[in-house]
Amino acid sequence: MASCILTLRSSSSSHSFSRVKPLLPPPNFNSRSSSSSLLIKFKTRNFGIDVLQSESNRSFVTQSIGGNLNLSFPLISPNDQWGNWTALFAAAAFGIWSEKTEIGKTVSGAIVTILVCLAASNLGILSVDAPAYDLVLKFLLPLAIPLLLFRADLRRVISSTGILLLPFLLGSVATTIGTVVAYLVVPMRSLGPDSWKIAAALMGRHIGGAVNYVAISDALGVQPSVLAAGLAADNVICALYFSTLFALASKVPPEVSTSVNDDAMNSISGSGDKLPVLQMATSLAVSFAICKVANILTGYFGIQGGTLPLVTAIAVISATVFPKPFASLSSSGEAMAVILIQVFFGVIGASGSIRSVMNTAPSIFLFSFVQITVHLALILGLGRLFRFDLKLLLIASNANVGGPTTACGMATAKGWKSLILPGILAGIFGIAIATFLGIAFGLKVLRHM
Repeated sequence: MASCILTLRSSSSSHSFSRVKPLLPPPNFNSRSSSSSLLIKFKTRNFGIDVLQSESNRSFVTQSIGGNLNLSFPLISPNDQWGNWTALFAAAAFGIWSEKTEIGKTVSGAIVTILVCLAASNLGILSVDAPAYDLVLKFLLPLAIPLLLFRADLRRVISSTGILLLPFLLGSVATTIGTVVAYLVVPMRSLGPDSWKIAAALMGRHIGGAVNYVAISDALGVQPSVLAAGLAADNVICALYFSTLFALASKVPPEVSTSVNDDAMNSISGSGDKLPVLQMATSLAVSFAICKVANILTGYFGIQGGTLPLVTAIAVISATVFPKPFASLSSSGEAMAVILIQVFFGVIGASGSIRSVMNTAPSIFLFSFVQITVHLALILGLGRLFRFDLKLLLIASNANVGGPTTACGMATAKGWKSLILPGILAGIFGIAIATFLGIAFGLKVLRHM
């Protein structure tokens, strides 16, 4: 049982509980006199919170109504499991909700969630490191990947994506060239042996998404501090990049017809008003099974950091070999994957220490800027040379850098109905291939530069 100790100190010799004299004199908000003070101390033991800690811990003392309020930071202790999980899922929900606003549509809900948790951790509300974060990276992130890839039938992706696939592949090549140029211009020597690894991870990030960034970093053995700092720096660049995309798209009008992809979008949105409980349960069971198989294979073959790449490979192969049963689970699977991915973004933000970013990420910040600048310049320049429509190039670039959710969000926000499903499929295709491309390119090319 949590206990609360309330200590009242007063200069008055005595007070009585009468109707004439109050227990404490009226507060004087304009005085700092110590004639009366209110000292409030909170101490809990059973909920993983220990606010009254040793003197070596940081504490915050404020004068309030002539008294002292003693607080210790972070407000949510690393061992407060319920508090940390509440904060992560609340930030995820806020990020998803923010996409209904103009700012959220511009920068994406993922970046909103990251920034909220980044602010919370650096303002002393959340801890920079907590056991809950490790559980998200170890279990929830691998679980989200198959849920997101149930629709990743490679034959269907290639056929249904249509003409958007060519600009998407062009954008992938542009990202690869941008990686080489950026690594030559900004070698990131301060990162030591992690320099080429983080370059490969950012290459995968800008072909597939943040999931690929973590998978490549894990497979190549990037230090956790460098991983967090790199993603934090890259998120700032991505926020500027998405703003630039929407600025370029401002002169492209929405499509008049709204019936092109209605059936396809209905299959993505789910079925009517009924909650597909059976499909959700089956999706989770299948995703857990895929993760279990990947875990067994990595243990048997001794593949260090191979869990996420193997989970991706098994999910893509399964969805390609058994397209119908996996496609029937895709709607519920994608909905749950969005939530889990948002929680993952919250962990990335909460783990990002601004001090760490300032110490380790300036070169990563510049590297990411050069990489995305070259990508955008090449895809727009070569795309116009090959006479691709501007909105195709913008959605393809968005699917490269942001993934299926941001590509879908941009196509929806701009009213480009015919590009919503192709944008999603192109983004899923990018997630399916980016991890392997990043690892291979890093080991074969970047490592020897």
